[in-house]
This record gives sequence, C-alpha cells and structure tokens, in this order.
Amino acid sequence: MQFKHPEILYALLLLLIPIFIHLFQLRRFQKVDFTNVAFLKKVTIQTRKSSQLKKWLTLLMRLLALACVILAFAQPYSASKLVSNSQQETVIYIDNSFSMSAKGPNGPLLERAKQQLYDAAQGDDKINWFTNTESRKNSSVRDFKGDVLDLDHVHNQLSLQEVLLKAGQFFSKSENSDKRLVIVSDFQELGSFPEVPDNIMIDAVKLSPVVKSNVVIDTAFLASSNTSSSELKVQVSAQGEFPSSVPISLHNESLLIAKTAVDLSEGPRNTLSFDIEDPSGFKGALQITDGNLQFDNTLYFSINTPKQVKILSINEGDTNFLQRLFGQESYNYVQQAAASVNYNDIPNQHFVFLNELRSIPLSLTNSLKAFSDGGGGIGIILPKNADISSYNVLLNTLQLGSISSKEEQEKKITKINFSHPLFQNVFEKQVTNFQYPKVNSFYGINTNSTEVLEFEDGKPFLIQNGLHYLLCASISEENSNFKSSPLIVPSLINMAQQSLPLPRLYYYNGAYNSFAIPVKLAQDDIISIRDSVTRFIPLQQTKANSVLVTTTDEPRLSGNYSIVKDDNVLEYISYNYPRNESSMQYMNPEDWSGVKVYNSVAELFDEIASDNKVNSFWKWFVIFAVVFLLLEMLILKFYK
Repeated sequence: MQFKHPEILYALLLLLIPIFIHLFQLRRFQKVDFTNVAFLKKVTIQTRKSSQLKKWLTLLMRLLALACVILAFAQPYSASKLVSNSQQETVIYIDNSFSMSAKGPNGPLLERAKQQLYDAAQGDDKINWFTNTESRKNSSVRDFKGDVLDLDHVHNQLSLQEVLLKAGQFFSKSENSDKRLVIVSDFQELGSFPEVPDNIMIDAVKLSPVVKSNVVIDTAFLASSNTSSSELKVQVSAQGEFPSSVPISLHNESLLIAKTAVDLSEGPRNTLSFDIEDPSGFKGALQITDGNLQFDNTLYFSINTPKQVKILSINEGDTNFLQRLFGQESYNYVQQAAASVNYNDIPNQHFVFLNELRSIPLSLTNSLKAFSDGGGGIGIILPKNADISSYNVLLNTLQLGSISSKEEQEKKITKINFSHPLFQNVFEKQVTNFQYPKVNSFYGINTNSTEVLEFEDGKPFLIQNGLHYLLCASISEENSNFKSSPLIVPSLINMAQQSLPLPRLYYYNGAYNSFAIPVKLAQDDIISIRDSVTRFIPLQQTKANSVLVTTTDEPRLSGNYSIVKDDNVLEYISYNYPRNESSMQYMNPEDWSGVKVYNSVAELFDEIASDNKVNSFWKWFVIFAVVFLLLEMLILKFYK
C-alpha cells in the first residue's frame, strides 16, 4: 500500500497525546456513605478492575478512530509497479500500409484498429503516435481521435528497425521513466526482428487477415512497338488459394479496349499479351477483379509519341558499328568526318561520339564544353595513336581524368560493374564465364571517375563521369574484338539513351524517378504534372534541348498524369503503387524476443487499463473511523 500524501502520516504522532493523558490521569474512587441500605442495594458495584478495562477500551476506540482519520487524509492506494513509477512514456505506431487493407474477422484490419484506438483513447493525457508517413507528438485525446479516423492507406511501410528508430525520437532520455512502444501492424514479412532495446517495453498487436490469398498485376512491358502498333506483355501472379483464371481488361482512359482472362490453372504466374493499335498518346489501365487487396488490381501505363534521341558521331575510325546501333527509328543519327565538323550542329544534339579522333582541336574542345554545360552527353573512343596532350585538355575539361601513358600489352576485359546504370536490367545474373573481349594496347588513365568496365588487373577500360564516358583503348578490329562482344550493345546504347531518358511505361510512387522531356524552355518557363484533380510542380533542371524532371514523394496517388507547359500537354506519365505490399507473407511476433503479443487493440488496452488501475482506500478508512467512534459511544453507554 502506498500513500498519495505520505507527509500527513507524521500526524500519527498525535496518538501519543491521549495515551499520555490516560497514563497520567490520577483520579481515585471516593467513598460515599449511605444510610439507606435499600438504596445501596440498587447501586451497581464497580470494581477498580472493570473500570480500568472500560477506560482502555475507550482509549483504544479513540486511537483507532483518530488513526483512521489521519490515514484517510494521507489517501492510501495500491497500484502496480509500472504505475507507481514517477514517469511513464507511451508511443503508438499504427501501420497504415496497403497490406492492412486485407479483411480481418471484423472488417478491414486498419479500419477495425482505428475504431478500437478511437474507443480506447480516454482521459487528458497527451498521446505520442506515428504512422508510415505521419507523426504527432503530445497530441490531445480529441486531436488523436480526429486524426486517427482520417488515416488512409499509404504505399510506404517502415521496417521494424525503422519503427524502433523513429519511436526513439519520441522518448525522452530519462533513465528513470518506463518507456512503452505499442506496434499495431499485420507484421508483413520485410526482414528479421531487430533487437529490443533494454529501456523499451514493446507491445505488439498482431492483426491477421482471414484469407491469405491475393492476385496481383505484377508488371507490364512493351515487347515491340512502332508508330502503328505495340505489343503489351502483362504478368499476373497469385498466392494462397486463387482461381484457375482471372478476367483482365485493358482501358484507354475510360474506354474499354479489350478483355480476356489470364490462365492460372498451371501455376501462380502467367503472362499474356495485348495488341494496341495506334499506341501514340495511349493512357492505359489494366484491371483485374480480386476481392482481397484492392490497390494492386490496377496497373496504369502511358505510351507517348516516340521521340528520337539526337546523336552525332565525329569520326576518324570505322563507323559501321555505330550505324548498325543507331540507324533505327528511335534515333536521329548523324555522322560527320573529323576534318569537316559543323560546330553549329553540336548544340542541337543529345549525345556526341568522338570515334577514334587522333587529336582534338581546341575549337572542338570549346564547343564540347559548351555542349556539356548545356546538359549534353559525350562518348569518347580513343584511337590507337592518340595525341595525348590534346586529349588531356578535353578530358580535364570534362573531369574524366588524364592519360598517363600508352601500354602495348594484351589485356582482357573481365570485370563488369553490374550495378552501374549501363548494365541494370541487362543481365539476369552476374555472369562470370563468358568469352571476355580483349585489347592489344590501351591507355593508362589517372582518374577519379566511376569505373564501368575494367581489365583483369583492375585498370579501367570504360569510365564515366555524369553523362560523359571514355573508352581507354581503341576498339578497331586491329586492336580489339570488343565490337563483336555482347557488351558493346548495352554500353553504347545506354550511353546515348541516358542523355535523353524519355519517360518509361510507368513509374512507382514514392521512388526516386528521373526522366527528360525534349522541350526547350524560356528562362521563366516551368512544367508541371497534373491529373483531373491535382497539380504539382516537380523538381526540374532546364537543359539546352530538354528538361530533366525528378519526382520522389509526389504524386501520392497512382494514376495517369499529364506533363504540361502552361496548358499544353507535352507528355503523358503514369504512376503505380509499389507491389511489395502485395505479399501475403507475415512474421510471427511471438518469435520476437522480449515482446508481448496481443490479438487486438482492445485486448491490449484492457490489459493496460488493468495494469494502470489504482485502488484507493481512503473511503474505507473514513468508514472505519466512524465505526470506531460508534463503538466508543456504545462502550461508554452500555458497557458495565
């Protein structure tokens, strides 16, 4: 038992006063003589012993009554050790990711959790809570109730490690406070359980869907495309108990173009095709019907009018391989001899190849520097006999380094930077056993640029800085077999395409997305992205012949959008929610050491209320004080 006002207990010393009065009271019995014997028979004979007993009982009742009054004013109570602590801190994490839209026993998991949190929020205490995208510190109960009901699903999801780190921002640094973190989640499998800090107590509310099955449109891509038609490949997958076939429809804006069914009878994954006639400006949407998770039932995509990447090659070496690579509809390819370069053509290009020029005139270096400053990309293929001094001027200008020497030695190109943008999505796996290309001579480079391809001894063959690339050896047939290697196609093609990264078929919300719009803007012009409801201005960088657009947090909703300048539509672009929330694989928090698990928010808060319950006893002591006073009166009146 504990006391709210323990200082009042000092008043118990007052109980000594009646004790002292009783002990030092020296009253004696007086003798009274009566002549009337009959009257004397009516007098009750009271012995000294019985008189003393009555006084002691009376004293005891008074002491007990006074003690109960003092204890009542001290307000005694009983509570758990947690409540008795001087400081308690509670932080609530509410997982509002798309996986929480799955249906539980009493409706969608998030909706049920929101209602139980609303009902459990009582009193005047401040509440610290956060979700995957929002956080509130010292929120009032009224504000908490209003905000929690307004929570909507988001495509972001924090890992458990991130949840612990973010919760740490709400807790104080006091070592004497009890810190409790409440996690309300379905615990979708995102990794392993982190170690629980010693100073934090974690309560996990595990919300489980009734049916763990889902059908999702994974991805879509163009297998072939031209100005008259395109073949769209669509991949659909399923998990859990799924039907043998799922209907899927193709829309162009609100117009239904085609409808078919994907066959899942032979496995949980299948691919089907749609032929799209006249695809330019196609604002598409693929839709399936699945009753569990809804967010991944639609995949938006856009097919824009093809734009050509403008490429200029300035040559002294063989040009056939460049003509084969870039002599297609996707590119506006122009080649010029080194002796007759039209410098006025350079600013209008997106990418310029210097194909084995023996030397670089200063006038060309100056033109390429201006072209680079305007956002253009440059690919340099060194010749077999290069004028090192003129090349070093250009390389230093482009911050690619400098040539140190020429080495006449056969080397194999064996090391590939698979994570480099040139080779992303090129290889299904990191191959190590193909026939490596080789060179008979190369140039040693002093550089801090990124190494894309390397020789067997670690020296660079292909380096990159920004949009500029340098091949450190001649790839003529006399010096190398690199032209017949499978590496040449992704290397040179992606060099050129990165100078004008046109919008892809679709992007994912919340990711770092970057693309270029081939338009020339005036100094104060800007472009924006809009749909029928919202409009925002993305991060943009104006270049000579294009605008580089970057999006991260915006847009928040999936759908088809238009890229506009003023009110003129330049391109279409589509965003979809990431598909990682489609997984119906879950972790079991029972396996998380040091964590207490509950099946519902209501169950958790019932136990918290029980733990926080304070039993107050002051009323009982008041009752006992009255009882002891009544007993004293009865003793004085009736005790003989």
